[in-house]
Amino acid sequence: ESIEVNVGRTGAVTPWVLMTPVQVGGVTVTRATLHNADQVARLDVRVGDTIIVRRAGDVIPEVVRVIEDKRPLDAKGHPKHAAYQLPTECPVCGSAAEREEGEVVARCTGGLFCPAQRVQALFHFASRRAMDIEGLGERFIAALVEFDMVRSVADLYRLSVDDFVSMKQRADELADAVPETVKAGKVATKWAENLVAAIDASRSTTLERVLYALGIRDVGESTARTLARHFGSLDPLMNADEETLRQVPDIGPIGAARIAHFFA
Repeated sequence: ESIEVNVGRTGAVTPWVLMTPVQVGGVTVTRATLHNADQVARLDVRVGDTIIVRRAGDVIPEVVRVIEDKRPLDAKGHPKHAAYQLPTECPVCGSAAEREEGEVVARCTGGLFCPAQRVQALFHFASRRAMDIEGLGERFIAALVEFDMVRSVADLYRLSVDDFVSMKQRADELADAVPETVKAGKVATKWAENLVAAIDASRSTTLERVLYALGIRDVGESTARTLARHFGSLDPLMNADEETLRQVPDIGPIGAARIAHFFA
């Protein structure tokens, strides 16, 4: 039905097809990934096409191939729809979407300026294996970003109970879903108090969890643990240049450059 793109936490611009609902392995599927620009070019998927879909690893639906005999044609026998081209600008923030040499994925260059990246970065930051902020789900995070209440992970620690209550009221009004109790003047705040307490509790954590939570590209849990053990605290890591970072076990030149760039 259409081809759209999703912008992830690291800025990766992933194309998806939206299609007529179909059963795949017992699950109703309406979206399937095209992975990247190379896959788009190889498959030549166009609007109106009939496609073969499978669930990769029995989880993520992906497009396998196009049934070209079923492609809609115009009166002259040419394909009715043009070949799809990945956008050169981020569809969310308008920043350039660039593809580094040797990479298959194009990425939005907007960083945390991009609301889509900000939502995913905050969701990762709050996740159980990162800062483990219970109750801070994607719905609340999306609202905080939409209302420009949070521009970086640091802003989470400045939010008050009143901020969260205001955020939820604005979100409910936009969705036309204001509870009857709120209309009657009764505003529940216990959930917001619990959320502020959970954010405050996350201050007491380990350096490796913080480093993983920050979402530095290529810094997973194992690399975060290595960096934490090597530097011992955050300041020396933030001040380390690429040459210093390359001396850390298992940190290569690309990883060192990305870590240094992040803290710069």
